[in-house]
Amino acid sequence: MKICAIICEFNPFHNGHAYLLERARAAKDFDALLCVMSGPFTQRGDMALTDKFTRAAHAVTGGADAVVELPSPFAVAPAPVFADGAVKLLASVPEVCAIAFGCESEGDFYGAAKAVADNRELFDMTVKAGLERGESYAKSCSEGVEAVCGGAVTGPNDLLALEYASAVLRRRPELELLPVKRTGAGHGAMELGLHYASASTIRANLGDGRTRACVPPYAADGLRAADGSDGRMEAIIRYALTRATAASLEGVYGGGEGLANKIKALSGLRLEEIISAATSRRYPSSRIRRALTANALGFAAEDTERFLRSAGYLKPLAVKRERADEMLAALARSPLPVVITGSDVMRLEGATAELYAASRLAHDVWCAASGRQVYDCTLKKI
Repeated sequence: MKICAIICEFNPFHNGHAYLLERARAAKDFDALLCVMSGPFTQRGDMALTDKFTRAAHAVTGGADAVVELPSPFAVAPAPVFADGAVKLLASVPEVCAIAFGCESEGDFYGAAKAVADNRELFDMTVKAGLERGESYAKSCSEGVEAVCGGAVTGPNDLLALEYASAVLRRRPELELLPVKRTGAGHGAMELGLHYASASTIRANLGDGRTRACVPPYAADGLRAADGSDGRMEAIIRYALTRATAASLEGVYGGGEGLANKIKALSGLRLEEIISAATSRRYPSSRIRRALTANALGFAAEDTERFLRSAGYLKPLAVKRERADEMLAALARSPLPVVITGSDVMRLEGATAELYAASRLAHDVWCAASGRQVYDCTLKKI
């Protein structure tokens, strides 16, 4: 079986995501689409709008054959770790032969990743120089790519695609990369279109009836915020911040370079005030929020890096009913354990058991903050 994989968050699943699945399936003669998706918290450090099983079910309804969870320590991490964690899982499945992703430019990401790997010193020097000039990491990284290969990697999805390509180069170079040019509104565009809008625009306008035109009907009915608007998630983050030391904050991704001291000094403010006061051109709000969330969930960077080296599992969240047997059989051919039931969890050992426990904690925190109880050992068949 030839499987095309997609790394995603689907927060929420919208028409652009359905377009990506459609284009990925049409691109080659693939037998199935497999998604690896962030669970309760996303790469920006936000709570997902809906629980991971519901979002996975939307993806299967929208064209995927199966969805597995990206463990939360990888999901709530900078782009290189997010990408490497996802590619690690996908590369372990023998039938996965390609990774499709949305992007702004459809450039030669594999060539750019190889150029970065072959000219790492020049790339790092260029990025460092950009940061020292006060430029954002994204702009500095784009300048680094241009310095080593002359390519243009500018949009946020392009930069993430570069990280996918870099992870593929390290873990399984024979995997094919299938860029799919985004359609409709760009990432973060704040205008609601007639059919397409970015996920961030939809999240920012949940009370606007026009958002329903941007998501499939099966996703629109359950579209409501679970972002701690009643203050529960903010209380969890601020409580964890008051208990943290500057040294422990430095130990989470994004807390270094003096940022931990700055955040700690702002701990008496409300969450959005902390993020606003700490944000700068060099330190985007997404980095601040991600560091605060990682601190609240107890995700130390050194643990996540250890998990990347030594741990992993495949946790299916949803599967197409008529493809369940063959998709689960394909996952079972990975050397990583497949986790569905409580007995599967009990068989996990060592770092893999720690990684699962960290993800389970994130799930429990999401349930507490959202006020919804969702049983974690389950599998939706759609």
